[in-house]
Amino acid sequence: MVVCRMTLMVCKKKRSKIEIEKKTKWWKLKKEECCEKFRQKLRQALGGQVVLPDDWESTAEVIRETGRKVLGVSSGSKEEDKETWWWNEEVQDSIQRKRLAKKKWDMDRTEENRQEYKELQHRVKREVSKAKQKAYDELYTRLDTREGEKDLYRLARQRDRDGKDVQQVRVIKDRDGRVLTSEESVQRRWKEYFEELMNEENEREKRVEGVNSVEQKVDKIRKDEVRKALKRMKSGKAVGPDDIPVEVWKCLGEAAVEF
Repeated sequence: MVVCRMTLMVCKKKRSKIEIEKKTKWWKLKKEECCEKFRQKLRQALGGQVVLPDDWESTAEVIRETGRKVLGVSSGSKEEDKETWWWNEEVQDSIQRKRLAKKKWDMDRTEENRQEYKELQHRVKREVSKAKQKAYDELYTRLDTREGEKDLYRLARQRDRDGKDVQQVRVIKDRDGRVLTSEESVQRRWKEYFEELMNEENEREKRVEGVNSVEQKVDKIRKDEVRKALKRMKSGKAVGPDDIPVEVWKCLGEAAVEF
């Protein structure tokens, strides 16, 4: 028999990364210092002009490029844990040190490395508990304010998602209301549903013939109307095809109204 001592490197299987589009961090415009910096950089990009150019394509491209430089872009990686909004710098630093200690212990399984990793594990748990408690205390004090409303809805949506099993549909009802359980019958029912949904003609309103068109002068959009419209628009909404949110126009103030 041959006796030998081996050190086996166990490689963890890496998950395939999902490509996610990198997005400009427009949400940083909620902070006044970021908003002021964005205005200054945009003014520099326009050559010191306060008024935006009349050409929309040029203006939109300058705004997008300035936003990427000043505010940065997202990493494009998928967020694995949605409940890390309460993390602070201390927690992130401790978790990074714990990960390095884990790698060190995987490479060299000595008692010293194991002890270091265990100590960092306990430290991370304590700091996570403190950070979470602090974040929730601040959240509770903000719930009565307008700013805390978004945090409240975010928590409610997270709790709702955690209580649902949305990975697969096990049952569905047929046309007569009977529950279908087999995979084949469920797929067949979905096929029937979409064939009817996409191919049936809907009733259209008949165009009334002989209607006289009224021609009159239409007033131009006034600045006060634009100001009121911008004030009513909600922040934090998804951007359109131009990738410019309403936060940009609110940040630019009177220059946006003029444009």
